[in-house]
Amino acid sequence: MKSLLLFLIFSLSLFLSSCETKSTDLENALSTINVQDLVRQSKTLGSDEFMGRKPCTEGETITLNYLESEYKRIGLEPAVNGSYFQEVKLMEILNTPDKKLKIEGKGKSFDFDLLTDFAAFSMRAQEEIILEKSELIFVGYGIIAPEYNWNDYEGIDVKGKTVVLLVNDPGFETDKNDFFKGNSMTYYGRWTYKYEEAARQGAIACFIIHDTKPAGYGWGVVSNGNESARLFLADENNYADRCAVQGWLSHESSNKLFDNAGLSTSVWKEAKKPGFKAVPLNLSVSLKMKNSWRFDKSQNVLGVLRGSKRPEEVIIYSAHWDHFGIGRKVDGDSIYNGAVDNGTSLAWMLEIAEAFASLDEKPERSILFFAPTAEESGLLGAIHYVQNPIFDLDKTVANINNDMMLPYGRMKDVMITGFGQSELDDYVEEIAKKYDRYIFPDPNPHTGMYFRADHFAFAKAGIPALFARGNCDSREHGKEWALQKEADWLANNYHKVTDEYEEWWDLSGVAEDAKLLFEVGYKLSMEKTFPKWSQGSEFKDLHKTF
Repeated sequence: MKSLLLFLIFSLSLFLSSCETKSTDLENALSTINVQDLVRQSKTLGSDEFMGRKPCTEGETITLNYLESEYKRIGLEPAVNGSYFQEVKLMEILNTPDKKLKIEGKGKSFDFDLLTDFAAFSMRAQEEIILEKSELIFVGYGIIAPEYNWNDYEGIDVKGKTVVLLVNDPGFETDKNDFFKGNSMTYYGRWTYKYEEAARQGAIACFIIHDTKPAGYGWGVVSNGNESARLFLADENNYADRCAVQGWLSHESSNKLFDNAGLSTSVWKEAKKPGFKAVPLNLSVSLKMKNSWRFDKSQNVLGVLRGSKRPEEVIIYSAHWDHFGIGRKVDGDSIYNGAVDNGTSLAWMLEIAEAFASLDEKPERSILFFAPTAEESGLLGAIHYVQNPIFDLDKTVANINNDMMLPYGRMKDVMITGFGQSELDDYVEEIAKKYDRYIFPDPNPHTGMYFRADHFAFAKAGIPALFARGNCDSREHGKEWALQKEADWLANNYHKVTDEYEEWWDLSGVAEDAKLLFEVGYKLSMEKTFPKWSQGSEFKDLHKTF
Protein backbone atom coordinates (compact mmCIF):
# COMPACT_ATOMS: atom_id res chain seq x y z
CA MET A 1 0.00 0.00 0.00
CA LYS A 2 2.84 2.34 0.89
CA SER A 3 4.64 1.58 -2.39
CA LEU A 4 1.44 2.28 -4.34
CA LEU A 5 1.04 5.60 -2.54
CA LEU A 6 4.63 6.55 -3.31
CA PHE A 7 4.11 5.59 -6.96
CA LEU A 8 0.99 7.76 -7.18
CA ILE A 9 2.77 10.71 -5.56
CA PHE A 10 5.70 10.28 -7.93
CA SER A 11 3.39 10.07 -10.97
CA LEU A 12 1.47 13.14 -9.86
CA SER A 13 4.67 15.10 -9.37
CA LEU A 14 5.82 14.12 -12.86
CA PHE A 15 2.47 15.19 -14.31
CA LEU A 16 2.53 18.54 -12.48
CA SER A 17 6.13 19.08 -13.51
CA SER A 18 5.20 18.33 -17.13
CA CYS A 19 2.28 20.79 -17.00
CA GLU A 20 4.50 23.44 -15.45
CA THR A 21 7.16 22.88 -18.11
CA LYS A 22 4.56 23.08 -20.87
CA SER A 23 3.10 26.27 -19.39
CA THR A 24 6.55 27.83 -19.08
CA ASP A 25 7.37 26.84 -22.66
CA LEU A 26 4.18 28.49 -23.89
CA GLU A 27 4.79 31.65 -21.86
CA ASN A 28 8.34 31.89 -23.17
CA ALA A 29 7.04 31.58 -26.73
CA LEU A 30 4.45 34.31 -26.10
CA SER A 31 7.14 36.61 -24.72
CA THR A 32 8.89 36.63 -28.10
CA ILE A 33 5.93 38.58 -29.55
CA ASN A 34 6.59 42.25 -28.90
CA VAL A 35 5.76 45.70 -30.20
CA GLN A 36 9.36 46.56 -31.06
CA ASP A 37 9.58 43.72 -33.58
CA LEU A 38 6.21 44.62 -35.06
CA VAL A 39 7.33 48.22 -35.53
CA ARG A 40 10.58 47.11 -37.16
CA GLN A 41 8.81 44.77 -39.58
CA SER A 42 5.96 47.16 -40.46
CA LYS A 43 8.27 50.12 -40.89
CA THR A 44 10.61 48.14 -43.15
CA LEU A 45 7.93 46.52 -45.31
CA GLY A 46 6.08 49.84 -45.67
CA SER A 47 9.16 51.86 -46.59
CA ASP A 48 9.81 53.46 -49.98
CA GLU A 49 12.69 51.01 -50.46
CA PHE A 50 10.13 48.26 -51.17
CA MET A 51 8.57 50.36 -53.96
CA GLY A 52 4.99 49.47 -53.02
CA ARG A 53 5.56 45.68 -53.30
CA LYS A 54 3.81 45.22 -56.64
CA PRO A 55 4.04 41.74 -58.18
CA CYS A 56 6.28 41.30 -61.24
CA THR A 57 8.34 44.43 -60.45
CA GLU A 58 11.62 45.22 -58.73
CA GLY A 59 9.54 45.77 -55.61
CA GLU A 60 8.64 42.08 -55.63
CA THR A 61 12.29 41.03 -55.80
CA ILE A 62 13.14 43.23 -52.81
CA THR A 63 10.16 41.86 -50.86
CA LEU A 64 10.94 38.22 -51.64
CA ASN A 65 14.56 38.61 -50.59
CA TYR A 66 13.49 40.19 -47.33
CA LEU A 67 10.89 37.54 -46.51
CA GLU A 68 13.31 34.73 -47.35
CA SER A 69 15.91 36.22 -45.01
CA GLU A 70 13.32 36.55 -42.23
CA TYR A 71 12.08 32.97 -42.71
CA LYS A 72 15.67 31.74 -42.48
CA ARG A 73 16.40 33.88 -39.41
CA ILE A 74 13.32 32.53 -37.64
CA GLY A 75 14.19 28.95 -38.54
CA LEU A 76 11.38 28.04 -40.94
CA GLU A 77 12.10 25.27 -43.43
CA PRO A 78 11.56 25.87 -47.14
CA ALA A 79 8.13 24.38 -47.90
CA VAL A 80 8.34 23.95 -51.69
CA ASN A 81 10.83 21.25 -52.69
CA GLY A 82 13.72 22.92 -50.91
CA SER A 83 12.59 26.45 -51.79
CA TYR A 84 10.55 29.11 -50.01
CA PHE A 85 8.91 30.10 -53.29
CA GLN A 86 5.95 28.75 -55.23
CA GLU A 87 5.75 30.10 -58.76
CA VAL A 88 2.47 31.72 -59.75
CA LYS A 89 1.99 32.30 -63.49
CA LEU A 90 0.19 35.54 -64.21
CA MET A 91 -1.18 37.49 -67.11
CA GLU A 92 -0.97 41.27 -66.91
CA ILE A 93 -3.44 42.98 -69.21
CA LEU A 94 -3.79 46.69 -69.93
CA ASN A 95 -7.26 47.71 -71.10
CA THR A 96 -7.77 50.98 -72.94
CA PRO A 97 -11.51 51.50 -73.34
CA ASP A 98 -13.08 54.35 -75.27
CA LYS A 99 -13.57 57.50 -73.24
CA LYS A 100 -17.29 57.29 -73.95
CA LEU A 101 -19.88 54.56 -73.42
CA LYS A 102 -22.59 55.14 -76.04
CA ILE A 103 -26.23 54.41 -75.18
CA GLU A 104 -28.92 54.40 -77.89
CA GLY A 105 -32.60 53.58 -78.20
CA LYS A 106 -36.12 55.00 -78.03
CA GLY A 107 -35.03 57.75 -80.37
CA LYS A 108 -32.35 58.90 -77.96
CA SER A 109 -28.56 58.79 -77.87
CA PHE A 110 -26.29 59.82 -75.01
CA ASP A 111 -22.84 59.06 -73.64
CA PHE A 112 -21.33 58.13 -70.31
CA ASP A 113 -17.84 59.35 -69.45
CA LEU A 114 -15.06 56.93 -68.52
CA LEU A 115 -14.14 56.94 -64.80
CA THR A 116 -16.82 59.52 -63.99
CA ASP A 117 -19.86 57.54 -65.14
CA PHE A 118 -18.53 54.09 -65.92
CA ALA A 119 -15.54 51.79 -65.57
CA ALA A 120 -14.80 48.91 -67.93
CA PHE A 121 -12.22 46.17 -68.28
CA SER A 122 -11.73 42.81 -69.95
CA MET A 123 -9.99 39.60 -68.93
CA ARG A 124 -9.79 38.44 -72.54
CA ALA A 125 -6.36 38.43 -74.17
CA GLN A 126 -7.82 39.87 -77.33
CA GLU A 127 -6.38 42.89 -79.12
CA GLU A 128 -9.69 44.64 -79.68
CA ILE A 129 -13.06 44.28 -78.01
CA ILE A 130 -16.02 45.68 -79.94
CA LEU A 131 -19.38 45.98 -78.22
CA GLU A 132 -21.74 47.14 -80.97
CA LYS A 133 -25.31 48.10 -80.10
CA SER A 134 -25.60 45.29 -77.56
CA GLU A 135 -29.07 44.95 -76.07
CA LEU A 136 -29.28 45.99 -72.39
CA ILE A 137 -31.22 43.83 -69.92
CA PHE A 138 -31.70 44.47 -66.21
CA VAL A 139 -31.37 41.14 -64.39
CA GLY A 140 -31.89 42.26 -60.79
CA TYR A 141 -28.98 40.99 -58.70
CA GLY A 142 -27.75 38.57 -61.37
CA ILE A 143 -27.95 35.61 -58.99
CA ILE A 144 -28.79 31.93 -59.39
CA ALA A 145 -29.02 30.41 -55.89
CA PRO A 146 -30.98 27.14 -55.76
CA GLU A 147 -30.76 26.89 -51.97
CA TYR A 148 -32.67 30.19 -51.77
CA ASN A 149 -35.01 29.24 -54.63
CA TRP A 150 -33.68 32.24 -56.54
CA ASN A 151 -32.96 32.65 -60.27
CA ASP A 152 -32.67 36.14 -61.73
CA TYR A 153 -32.00 34.71 -65.20
CA GLU A 154 -35.11 32.54 -65.34
CA GLY A 155 -37.16 33.10 -68.49
CA ILE A 156 -34.66 35.43 -70.18
CA ASP A 157 -32.05 34.72 -72.83
CA VAL A 158 -29.01 36.96 -72.37
CA LYS A 159 -26.68 35.25 -74.84
CA GLY A 160 -24.68 37.90 -76.68
CA LYS A 161 -26.40 40.66 -74.73
CA THR A 162 -25.34 43.06 -71.96
CA VAL A 163 -26.68 42.58 -68.45
CA VAL A 164 -27.03 45.37 -65.89
CA LEU A 165 -27.38 44.32 -62.28
CA LEU A 166 -27.24 45.44 -58.65
CA VAL A 167 -24.35 45.03 -56.24
CA ASN A 168 -24.71 42.88 -53.08
CA ASP A 169 -27.65 40.47 -52.73
CA PRO A 170 -31.43 40.69 -52.08
CA GLY A 171 -31.01 40.24 -48.32
CA PHE A 172 -29.29 43.61 -47.94
CA GLU A 173 -31.22 46.01 -45.66
CA THR A 174 -34.23 43.69 -45.37
CA ASP A 175 -33.60 42.84 -41.68
CA LYS A 176 -34.67 39.30 -42.53
CA ASN A 177 -31.91 36.98 -41.37
CA ASP A 178 -33.69 34.02 -42.96
CA PHE A 179 -33.70 35.76 -46.38
CA PHE A 180 -30.31 35.04 -47.89
CA LYS A 181 -28.32 36.12 -44.80
CA GLY A 182 -30.09 39.37 -44.13
CA ASN A 183 -27.64 42.24 -43.90
CA SER A 184 -24.64 39.89 -44.09
CA MET A 185 -23.48 39.58 -47.68
CA THR A 186 -23.37 36.08 -49.12
CA TYR A 187 -20.88 35.15 -51.81
CA TYR A 188 -23.67 35.73 -54.34
CA GLY A 189 -23.36 39.42 -53.53
CA ARG A 190 -19.71 39.67 -54.58
CA TRP A 191 -18.91 41.28 -57.92
CA THR A 192 -16.60 38.37 -58.78
CA TYR A 193 -19.52 35.92 -58.63
CA LYS A 194 -21.76 38.23 -60.67
CA TYR A 195 -19.28 38.50 -63.54
CA GLU A 196 -18.75 34.73 -63.49
CA GLU A 197 -22.49 34.00 -63.54
CA ALA A 198 -23.10 36.48 -66.37
CA ALA A 199 -20.46 34.67 -68.41
CA ARG A 200 -22.02 31.29 -67.63
CA GLN A 201 -25.31 32.66 -68.96
CA GLY A 202 -23.61 33.73 -72.19
CA ALA A 203 -23.74 37.52 -71.73
CA ILE A 204 -21.24 39.47 -73.84
CA ALA A 205 -20.94 42.21 -71.20
CA CYS A 206 -21.90 42.82 -67.58
CA PHE A 207 -22.20 46.14 -65.76
CA ILE A 208 -22.78 46.37 -62.01
CA ILE A 209 -24.64 49.37 -60.58
CA HIS A 210 -22.40 50.90 -57.93
CA ASP A 211 -23.78 52.02 -54.59
CA THR A 212 -21.33 52.83 -51.80
CA LYS A 213 -23.11 51.26 -48.84
CA PRO A 214 -23.95 47.83 -50.29
CA ALA A 215 -20.63 47.72 -52.15
CA GLY A 216 -18.62 48.60 -49.06
CA TYR A 217 -16.42 51.17 -50.83
CA GLY A 218 -16.82 54.39 -52.76
CA TRP A 219 -16.73 55.05 -56.49
CA GLY A 220 -13.13 56.23 -56.16
CA VAL A 221 -11.99 52.66 -55.44
CA VAL A 222 -13.68 51.50 -58.66
CA SER A 223 -12.33 54.33 -60.83
CA ASN A 224 -8.78 54.11 -59.40
CA GLY A 225 -8.70 50.39 -60.16
CA ASN A 226 -9.59 51.08 -63.78
CA GLU A 227 -6.51 53.17 -64.55
CA SER A 228 -3.73 50.61 -64.51
CA ALA A 229 -2.94 47.13 -65.79
CA ARG A 230 -4.70 44.23 -64.08
CA LEU A 231 -3.27 40.87 -63.06
CA PHE A 232 -5.01 37.53 -63.50
CA LEU A 233 -3.86 33.96 -63.18
CA ALA A 234 -2.61 32.74 -66.55
CA ASP A 235 -5.37 30.86 -68.36
CA GLU A 236 -4.84 28.38 -71.19
CA ASN A 237 -7.86 29.79 -73.05
CA ASN A 238 -6.93 33.43 -72.34
CA TYR A 239 -10.33 33.87 -70.67
CA ALA A 240 -12.27 33.52 -73.91
CA ASP A 241 -15.13 32.09 -71.81
CA ARG A 242 -15.51 35.30 -69.77
CA CYS A 243 -17.62 38.31 -70.71
CA ALA A 244 -15.88 40.48 -73.30
CA VAL A 245 -16.55 43.53 -71.12
CA GLN A 246 -16.92 43.66 -67.35
CA GLY A 247 -17.62 46.94 -65.66
CA TRP A 248 -19.44 49.27 -63.32
CA LEU A 249 -21.92 52.10 -63.70
CA SER A 250 -21.95 54.92 -61.18
CA HIS A 251 -25.13 55.40 -59.18
CA GLU A 252 -25.82 58.70 -60.97
CA SER A 253 -25.35 57.30 -64.47
CA SER A 254 -27.53 54.30 -63.57
CA ASN A 255 -30.33 56.65 -62.60
CA LYS A 256 -29.99 58.35 -65.99
CA LEU A 257 -29.95 55.01 -67.81
CA PHE A 258 -33.18 53.83 -66.21
CA ASP A 259 -34.84 57.21 -66.67
CA ASN A 260 -34.12 57.08 -70.40
CA ALA A 261 -35.40 53.51 -70.50
CA GLY A 262 -38.70 54.82 -69.12
CA LEU A 263 -38.26 52.86 -65.90
CA SER A 264 -38.35 54.13 -62.36
CA THR A 265 -35.46 53.01 -60.16
CA SER A 266 -38.17 51.53 -57.94
CA VAL A 267 -37.56 48.44 -60.09
CA TRP A 268 -34.36 48.03 -58.06
CA LYS A 269 -36.53 47.45 -54.99
CA GLU A 270 -38.72 45.06 -56.98
CA ALA A 271 -35.56 43.02 -57.65
CA LYS A 272 -35.47 42.12 -53.95
CA LYS A 273 -38.76 40.26 -54.20
CA PRO A 274 -38.95 36.51 -54.91
CA GLY A 275 -40.16 35.83 -58.43
CA PHE A 276 -38.63 39.00 -59.89
CA LYS A 277 -38.37 38.80 -63.70
CA ALA A 278 -35.60 40.37 -65.75
CA VAL A 279 -36.54 43.56 -67.61
CA PRO A 280 -35.27 44.50 -71.12
CA LEU A 281 -34.31 48.19 -71.11
CA ASN A 282 -34.96 48.60 -74.86
CA LEU A 283 -31.65 50.43 -75.10
CA SER A 284 -28.31 49.33 -76.54
CA VAL A 285 -24.71 49.93 -75.54
CA SER A 286 -21.59 50.38 -77.68
CA LEU A 287 -17.96 50.45 -76.61
CA LYS A 288 -14.55 49.69 -78.10
CA MET A 289 -11.56 48.62 -76.09
CA LYS A 290 -7.91 48.06 -77.03
CA ASN A 291 -5.97 45.48 -75.04
CA SER A 292 -2.31 44.65 -74.62
CA TRP A 293 -0.97 41.94 -72.38
CA ARG A 294 2.05 40.03 -71.26
CA PHE A 295 2.70 36.88 -69.30
CA ASP A 296 4.86 36.94 -66.22
CA LYS A 297 5.33 35.10 -62.97
CA SER A 298 5.23 36.01 -59.32
CA GLN A 299 5.91 34.02 -56.16
CA ASN A 300 4.07 32.85 -53.08
CA VAL A 301 6.38 32.64 -50.05
CA LEU A 302 6.04 29.58 -47.80
CA GLY A 303 8.00 28.42 -44.75
CA VAL A 304 7.09 25.54 -42.47
CA LEU A 305 7.70 24.16 -39.00
CA ARG A 306 7.21 20.39 -39.27
CA GLY A 307 4.90 18.73 -36.78
CA SER A 308 6.45 16.34 -34.28
CA LYS A 309 3.75 13.66 -34.46
CA ARG A 310 1.44 14.39 -37.43
CA PRO A 311 3.55 16.42 -39.84
CA GLU A 312 1.21 15.70 -42.75
CA GLU A 313 -1.53 17.70 -40.99
CA VAL A 314 -1.13 21.46 -41.15
CA ILE A 315 -2.42 24.78 -39.80
CA ILE A 316 -1.81 27.65 -42.21
CA TYR A 317 -1.18 31.25 -41.13
CA SER A 318 -1.39 33.73 -43.99
CA ALA A 319 -0.89 37.41 -44.80
CA HIS A 320 -0.43 38.69 -48.36
CA TRP A 321 2.81 40.51 -49.22
CA ASP A 322 1.71 42.60 -52.23
CA HIS A 323 0.37 46.11 -52.71
CA PHE A 324 0.04 48.51 -55.69
CA GLY A 325 3.62 49.56 -56.36
CA ILE A 326 4.29 52.89 -58.04
CA GLY A 327 1.31 54.61 -59.62
CA ARG A 328 -0.42 57.92 -60.12
CA LYS A 329 1.30 60.76 -58.26
CA VAL A 330 -0.74 62.42 -55.51
CA ASP A 331 0.67 65.48 -53.76
CA GLY A 332 4.13 64.60 -55.01
CA ASP A 333 4.03 60.96 -53.85
CA SER A 334 3.63 58.01 -56.23
CA ILE A 335 4.56 55.03 -54.00
CA TYR A 336 1.61 53.02 -52.72
CA ASN A 337 3.50 51.68 -49.69
CA GLY A 338 0.81 49.45 -48.17
CA ALA A 339 2.16 49.80 -44.62
CA VAL A 340 -1.19 48.75 -43.10
CA ASP A 341 -2.30 46.86 -46.20
CA ASN A 342 -0.58 44.54 -45.57
CA GLY A 343 2.64 45.38 -43.75
CA THR A 344 1.15 45.15 -40.25
CA SER A 345 -0.33 41.71 -40.98
CA LEU A 346 2.94 40.40 -42.41
CA ALA A 347 4.61 41.59 -39.21
CA TRP A 348 1.86 39.82 -37.21
CA MET A 349 2.51 36.56 -39.06
CA LEU A 350 6.29 36.75 -38.68
CA GLU A 351 5.94 37.33 -34.93
CA ILE A 352 3.70 34.26 -34.64
CA ALA A 353 6.25 32.24 -36.63
CA GLU A 354 8.97 33.33 -34.23
CA ALA A 355 6.85 32.27 -31.26
CA PHE A 356 6.25 28.79 -32.70
CA ALA A 357 9.92 28.42 -33.60
CA SER A 358 10.95 29.20 -30.01
CA LEU A 359 8.92 26.34 -28.48
CA ASP A 360 10.94 23.54 -26.87
CA GLU A 361 8.03 21.13 -27.30
CA LYS A 362 7.24 21.37 -30.99
CA PRO A 363 3.62 21.33 -32.24
CA GLU A 364 2.29 17.90 -33.15
CA ARG A 365 0.93 19.24 -36.44
CA SER A 366 2.90 21.26 -38.98
CA ILE A 367 2.55 25.04 -39.08
CA LEU A 368 2.80 26.69 -42.52
CA PHE A 369 3.48 30.42 -42.84
CA PHE A 370 2.11 31.59 -46.17
CA ALA A 371 2.63 35.02 -47.75
CA PRO A 372 0.54 34.96 -50.94
CA THR A 373 1.14 37.20 -53.93
CA ALA A 374 -1.44 39.22 -55.87
CA GLU A 375 -4.13 39.41 -53.21
CA GLU A 376 -4.94 42.91 -54.40
CA SER A 377 -5.61 41.53 -57.87
CA GLY A 378 -8.22 39.04 -56.70
CA LEU A 379 -6.63 36.63 -54.17
CA LEU A 380 -4.59 35.13 -57.02
CA GLY A 381 -1.72 33.72 -54.99
CA ALA A 382 -4.05 32.08 -52.48
CA ILE A 383 -6.23 30.65 -55.25
CA HIS A 384 -3.12 29.26 -56.96
CA TYR A 385 -2.00 27.60 -53.72
CA VAL A 386 -5.39 25.94 -53.22
CA GLN A 387 -5.25 24.69 -56.82
CA ASN A 388 -1.66 23.49 -56.28
CA PRO A 389 -1.39 22.73 -52.55
CA ILE A 390 1.86 21.88 -50.81
CA PHE A 391 -0.07 20.02 -48.10
CA ASP A 392 -3.04 17.79 -48.89
CA LEU A 393 -6.18 19.91 -48.51
CA ASP A 394 -7.87 17.00 -46.72
CA LYS A 395 -5.11 17.24 -44.10
CA THR A 396 -5.31 21.03 -43.81
CA VAL A 397 -6.85 21.75 -40.43
CA ALA A 398 -7.52 25.49 -40.71
CA ASN A 399 -6.40 28.76 -42.20
CA ILE A 400 -5.81 31.76 -39.91
CA ASN A 401 -5.49 34.87 -42.04
CA ASN A 402 -5.16 38.58 -41.40
CA ASP A 403 -5.30 41.73 -43.48
CA MET A 404 -5.17 45.47 -42.75
CA MET A 405 -4.44 45.37 -39.01
CA LEU A 406 -4.91 48.95 -37.87
CA PRO A 407 -2.33 50.73 -35.66
CA TYR A 408 -4.68 52.17 -33.02
CA GLY A 409 -3.59 50.36 -29.87
CA ARG A 410 -5.12 47.73 -27.61
CA MET A 411 -8.69 46.60 -28.17
CA LYS A 412 -11.21 44.92 -25.89
CA ASP A 413 -12.87 43.13 -28.79
CA VAL A 414 -11.83 40.43 -31.19
CA MET A 415 -13.74 41.25 -34.36
CA ILE A 416 -14.49 38.10 -36.35
CA THR A 417 -15.27 38.75 -39.99
CA GLY A 418 -17.55 35.93 -41.09
CA PHE A 419 -18.66 35.24 -37.52
CA GLY A 420 -20.72 32.07 -37.28
CA GLN A 421 -19.04 30.29 -40.18
CA SER A 422 -17.13 27.63 -38.24
CA GLU A 423 -16.08 26.19 -34.88
CA LEU A 424 -12.93 28.33 -35.07
CA ASP A 425 -15.04 31.07 -33.46
CA ASP A 426 -15.24 28.90 -30.33
CA TYR A 427 -11.44 28.58 -30.16
CA VAL A 428 -11.09 32.35 -30.35
CA GLU A 429 -13.77 32.93 -27.73
CA GLU A 430 -12.15 30.51 -25.27
CA ILE A 431 -8.69 32.06 -25.54
CA ALA A 432 -9.99 35.65 -25.70
CA LYS A 433 -11.23 35.28 -22.11
CA LYS A 434 -7.62 34.79 -20.98
CA TYR A 435 -6.85 38.23 -22.42
CA ASP A 436 -10.01 39.84 -21.00
CA ARG A 437 -11.42 40.28 -24.47
CA TYR A 438 -14.76 39.46 -26.07
CA ILE A 439 -16.00 38.39 -29.51
CA PHE A 440 -17.43 41.12 -31.69
CA PRO A 441 -19.03 40.09 -35.02
CA ASP A 442 -18.07 42.33 -37.94
CA PRO A 443 -20.34 45.38 -37.64
CA ASN A 444 -20.38 45.79 -41.44
CA PRO A 445 -21.21 42.30 -42.72
CA HIS A 446 -22.91 43.82 -45.78
CA THR A 447 -19.49 44.69 -47.25
CA GLY A 448 -18.67 40.99 -47.72
CA MET A 449 -15.15 41.25 -46.27
CA TYR A 450 -15.18 37.50 -45.63
CA PHE A 451 -15.03 37.06 -49.41
CA ARG A 452 -12.39 39.75 -49.99
CA ALA A 453 -9.24 38.38 -48.34
CA ASP A 454 -7.01 35.35 -48.84
CA HIS A 455 -8.73 33.07 -46.35
CA PHE A 456 -11.68 32.94 -48.75
CA ALA A 457 -9.70 30.79 -51.19
CA PHE A 458 -9.37 28.21 -48.41
CA ALA A 459 -13.02 28.52 -47.40
CA LYS A 460 -14.10 27.79 -50.99
CA ALA A 461 -11.97 24.65 -50.83
CA GLY A 462 -13.82 23.52 -47.71
CA ILE A 463 -11.14 24.45 -45.15
CA PRO A 464 -12.41 26.35 -42.08
CA ALA A 465 -10.90 29.82 -42.31
CA LEU A 466 -10.60 32.51 -39.66
CA PHE A 467 -10.26 36.27 -40.17
CA ALA A 468 -10.09 37.94 -36.75
CA ARG A 469 -8.42 40.90 -35.05
CA GLY A 470 -9.13 43.64 -32.52
CA ASN A 471 -10.82 46.51 -34.29
CA CYS A 472 -13.97 47.98 -32.77
CA ASP A 473 -13.59 48.71 -29.05
CA SER A 474 -10.50 50.62 -27.91
CA ARG A 475 -9.42 49.94 -24.32
CA GLU A 476 -8.46 53.57 -23.94
CA HIS A 477 -11.06 55.39 -26.04
CA GLY A 478 -14.06 53.07 -26.48
CA LYS A 479 -16.18 51.84 -29.38
CA GLU A 480 -17.23 55.06 -31.07
CA TRP A 481 -13.62 56.26 -31.27
CA ALA A 482 -12.35 52.96 -32.68
CA LEU A 483 -15.06 52.69 -35.32
CA GLN A 484 -14.51 56.30 -36.37
CA LYS A 485 -10.77 55.69 -36.67
CA GLU A 486 -11.43 52.70 -38.93
CA ALA A 487 -13.84 54.75 -41.07
CA ASP A 488 -11.29 57.59 -41.33
CA TRP A 489 -8.52 55.21 -42.29
CA LEU A 490 -10.61 53.55 -45.02
CA ALA A 491 -11.70 56.93 -46.38
CA ASN A 492 -8.26 58.56 -46.37
CA ASN A 493 -5.66 55.76 -46.70
CA TYR A 494 -7.13 52.57 -48.17
CA HIS A 495 -5.34 51.83 -51.47
CA LYS A 496 -3.80 55.30 -51.41
CA VAL A 497 -0.26 56.71 -51.28
CA THR A 498 -1.00 57.80 -47.71
CA ASP A 499 -0.88 54.19 -46.43
CA GLU A 500 2.57 54.77 -44.91
CA TYR A 501 4.18 54.01 -41.56
CA GLU A 502 3.80 56.90 -39.09
CA GLU A 503 5.70 57.43 -35.85
CA TRP A 504 2.46 57.85 -33.90
CA TRP A 505 1.42 54.26 -34.65
CA ASP A 506 0.54 52.08 -31.66
CA LEU A 507 0.96 48.38 -32.49
CA SER A 508 0.28 47.08 -28.99
CA GLY A 509 -3.10 45.82 -30.19
CA VAL A 510 -1.51 43.92 -33.08
CA ALA A 511 0.88 42.32 -30.55
CA GLU A 512 -2.08 41.14 -28.45
CA ASP A 513 -3.80 39.80 -31.58
CA ALA A 514 -0.63 37.89 -32.45
CA LYS A 515 -0.46 36.33 -28.98
CA LEU A 516 -4.13 35.36 -28.99
CA LEU A 517 -4.08 33.86 -32.48
CA PHE A 518 -0.77 32.11 -31.78
CA GLU A 519 -2.57 30.34 -28.93
CA VAL A 520 -5.48 29.43 -31.22
CA GLY A 521 -3.07 27.80 -33.67
CA TYR A 522 -1.11 26.16 -30.85
CA LYS A 523 -4.27 24.57 -29.46
CA LEU A 524 -5.24 23.32 -32.92
CA SER A 525 -1.72 21.99 -33.47
CA MET A 526 -1.87 19.74 -30.37
CA GLU A 527 -5.28 18.23 -31.14
CA LYS A 528 -6.31 15.26 -33.25
CA THR A 529 -9.73 16.57 -34.26
CA PHE A 530 -10.55 18.94 -37.11
CA PRO A 531 -12.76 22.03 -36.63
CA LYS A 532 -16.05 21.91 -38.50
CA TRP A 533 -18.16 24.35 -40.47
CA SER A 534 -21.23 25.64 -38.69
CA GLN A 535 -24.72 24.59 -39.65
CA GLY A 536 -25.96 27.08 -42.24
CA SER A 537 -22.54 28.02 -43.61
CA GLU A 538 -22.46 28.15 -47.41
CA PHE A 539 -19.18 26.22 -47.25
CA LYS A 540 -20.57 23.26 -45.29
CA ASP A 541 -21.85 21.39 -48.34
CA LEU A 542 -19.04 21.23 -50.83
CA HIS A 543 -21.13 19.87 -53.70
CA LYS A 544 -21.86 23.54 -54.41
CA THR A 545 -19.44 25.16 -56.85
CA PHE A 546 -19.13 28.94 -56.98
